[in-house]
Amino acid sequence: MKSIAVWSAWVVSVSMAVGAGEDWQPLFNGKDLTGWKKTPYVAPGEIRVLSADPKEERPTGAPIGPAIYLGAGDDLTGITYTNPVPTTNYEIRLQAMRVSGSDFFCGLTFPVGTNFCTLVVGGWGGTIVGISSIDGYDASENETSTTMEFERGRWYDIGVRVWPDRLQVTLDGKKIIDVHIAGRRVHMRPGEIEEGMPFSISTWRTAAAIRDIRIRRLPAMPPES
Repeated sequence: MKSIAVWSAWVVSVSMAVGAGEDWQPLFNGKDLTGWKKTPYVAPGEIRVLSADPKEERPTGAPIGPAIYLGAGDDLTGITYTNPVPTTNYEIRLQAMRVSGSDFFCGLTFPVGTNFCTLVVGGWGGTIVGISSIDGYDASENETSTTMEFERGRWYDIGVRVWPDRLQVTLDGKKIIDVHIAGRRVHMRPGEIEEGMPFSISTWRTAAAIRDIRIRRLPAMPPES
């Protein structure tokens, strides 16, 4: 398990790779895992890049690429980004698909200032969306928790916006989470998922495909809604 001191030092030393106001920066080149590494989970599933060749032999249910395939593990499978990312005032977007299995097909771990948390999409039996963790409560227990049905074989557009005092999440362009975090404890759910810090995408006993991963800086807080 990584120590908080190590990750705090990482946050302080990061030089922002994306400038405020810049356009989207892609984090997946569509060809290979350059910029990514396999997250060191105990028993992960297969990880591979799916090509755009329709004749490519692919896992059952996997889409035509370019996409990253995360096979079902026992328990977690994931990839961790190896380059610097912002720690606040930024937005992440990606598309994710549940290929097989019935639990979360996108566990997006990301920095929030000097801390980290995970957006869980399709967890706790397949329907829970929320942020783990806030004030000691995980995604199934805090006010960010919502229940949604997810289809296998369908792409979902997922967005996360991070400001010092606020987190927002969109799904297919609809805002589903808008939580104020000033004075609150935003942190990782204890356990193996902590191996995914500082920035990673994981699944739980579920196969998934991930594509169109990108990031940009946000210049300011949004107006109050």
